[in-house]
This record gives sequence, C-alpha cells and structure tokens, in this order.
Amino acid sequence: MDSPHNSPPHDSSQQGLPQDVPAVHEEAPREPILTLPFALTAYIVLLAVIHLRMLLPPELENWTIDVFGFIPKRYDSSLLNLQIPGGAGAKVWSFVTYSLLHANLTHLAFNVLWLLPFGSALARRFGAVRFFLFLAVTAAAGALAHLVTHEHAVAPMIGASASVSGAMAAAIRFAFVRGSFLSFSRSDADTAAKVPALPLSRALRDGRVVGFLAVWFGVNIIFGVGAIGVDAETTSVAWQAHIGGFFAGLLLFALFDPVPRIRGDAADASSQDVSDRI
Repeated sequence: MDSPHNSPPHDSSQQGLPQDVPAVHEEAPREPILTLPFALTAYIVLLAVIHLRMLLPPELENWTIDVFGFIPKRYDSSLLNLQIPGGAGAKVWSFVTYSLLHANLTHLAFNVLWLLPFGSALARRFGAVRFFLFLAVTAAAGALAHLVTHEHAVAPMIGASASVSGAMAAAIRFAFVRGSFLSFSRSDADTAAKVPALPLSRALRDGRVVGFLAVWFGVNIIFGVGAIGVDAETTSVAWQAHIGGFFAGLLLFALFDPVPRIRGDAADASSQDVSDRI
C-alpha cells in the first residue's frame, strides 16, 4: 500500500509532496486492439443486411441478382429482344449495386477481412462522404473493366472485390510512410491514417510498394479470389474487375485525399521507416 501515513518521515521519494496527498501513478490510456471508424462499420453492416437476401425464396433471390448484379450482356445493343430484369435503370445503378451483393457468406467474409485494415485507414483519412463515394467510383471502374473484357457475358458479376482492391491501392499511397499503419514506427490509428501521402511517382519507386503490387497482382491473376459469377456452371473469378478497381484507387486517390501531400526531398525523408543508426 502506498500511503503517506506509512511512509518513513525522511523518505526522499516523498520530499516535496504534501503529507496528506497520496502519490498517484497514472497509466497511459490504451487503444483498443481493433477500432473501426463509423463509415467502415456502416458499410460492413450494409453489406451484412443486404446479404440477408439469401433468405428470400429462390426465384426472388435470383431476380434480385439479375436486377442489381452487373451483366455485360445488358449493354449489348445487337440483342434488341433480350429481356433482362431491371430495364434501362439497371444499366446505370448496376455499375455500383453489384458490389453490395455476395454469392455466399464466405465470399462476404473474405472481402470484409481484406477491407478491415486498408478500409479502416482510408475511412479515417477520407471521412464518411469521401469514403463512400470512393467505394462507388472504384466499383464502377471494376464494372467497366469487366464489361470491356466480357462484352457478351450473361452471368451476373457480384462482390465488393473491386472496391476492396481500390481501397488497398489507395492505402498503399501512404501506408509505408513513417508513422503510418504499415510502418515500423506506427503512430495511433488516427495519426497513422493522416500522414502525408507520397506522390505517385515516388511511391512507385519505393521497393515496399512495388513488392506489394507484385504480390497483389500475382495473387489476383493466379488465384483470383473475389467477385464471381452466380451461376454454378459459369462461376469464375472476375480478376479484371479487381484490376480495374485497383488502378482506379491508385490513380484517383489524389482527387479524394484531403491531406496535403509532400514533395521532393521531403517525401524521401518522410518515407524512411527506421531511425538513423550508427
């Protein structure tokens, strides 16, 4: 027990303290292991709620996918008599709504797990409005890439993988900068998410960024886990959509980023992760 009444009268550790005031030992506040910003939490909840469509009768569930999934055949002007649910409106909204649908719980969980570290940093950096708009834009970029490479495909494409890929690409613009969330000298979550980003030309000369790009492209091309077709016989990985979302996130990051960037020698200095050593 640390009490002034039990302390020796000439204890040097208590000199200068009033005898009727106990010594107080304060501990630094501890940050929770996993804290999610509101925007990301809301997005995950939205995906989960929409996934409850799996409880619908099969015919209604299939109708939902046809209306809100992305179907390249929908844009084939040579097929004037082809009837696809959703009409002209689906030609617009399906560029984004497909990303809110998932084939099964594993598909949903995989995308959410990838989004947690990168989406969390991005949501803190962008704020809710920019974050949601960014996800929509990268989803549309993924759909466009899928349309260009699957012009006559009938199977609907669904899944948030293009948006997840875009979030990952955007996050690596600042993830390795000193103090950010993938650096060795990581700051608290909010500070780590708001370090100045590297210019794109500088980021592409960073060995860690290049290594990340190589691994990401390798995994997506070889294994291609993510947005897939729904029909059991035509199920395939829409890796082109992943790449479309990734490039959109990498190139359009600056249009959404509210944090001023650094340039030149300052960028080189700030990107150093390890303190100077003798």
